Amino acid sequence: MQQTGQKTGRLRKSIVLVGMMGAGKTAVGTALARQLGVAFLDSDEEIVRAAQMSVAEIFARDGEPFFRARESEVIERLMSGPPAVVSTGGGAFLFENNRETIGRMGVSVWLRADLDLLWNRVKHKNTRPLLRTSDPKATLRDLLAAREPSYGLAQVVVDAEPALSVEEMATKVAQALKGVPGLMEEEET
Repeated sequence: MQQTGQKTGRLRKSIVLVGMMGAGKTAVGTALARQLGVAFLDSDEEIVRAAQMSVAEIFARDGEPFFRARESEVIERLMSGPPAVVSTGGGAFLFENNRETIGRMGVSVWLRADLDLLWNRVKHKNTRPLLRTSDPKATLRDLLAAREPSYGLAQVVVDAEPALSVEEMATKVAQALKGVPGLMEEEET
């Protein structure tokens, strides 16, 4: 019996996880990277490290347009590096230049999750600047509705399943990626 997470080949392109806040991009991405034996990179964390302040602080001090410009620069840099699993912020894939960069240098995977699952995962967090409104659930619903058409442009779509563990979701993503041409360099046995 083959173990879950056993490497079957070497990654030739980066896998870029896109989707809403709370979809599991960081948790699933970390597990997927471990299963594939590659680095896990988070575009938001790269921005935070460079700015030495949180995403919420960057939004407050410099505004969303400034943040989005830095985000595009970071995505370009991460995509130019060795193949990895990359998690992007929820708004990154809305911008055509980011979608083009990701599509040219990697494979985009939308971790699709419904509103109830997303809300259950983000409702107790105060680190989401876009949800600092009088009705954060309605804001999340509106963001999801507005963003779904852009997320739908991802090359691969994987539905989040609340019953699955993080490791099982990572395995589900890996299975969905098996049919992507040119993603894996098969190892000789």
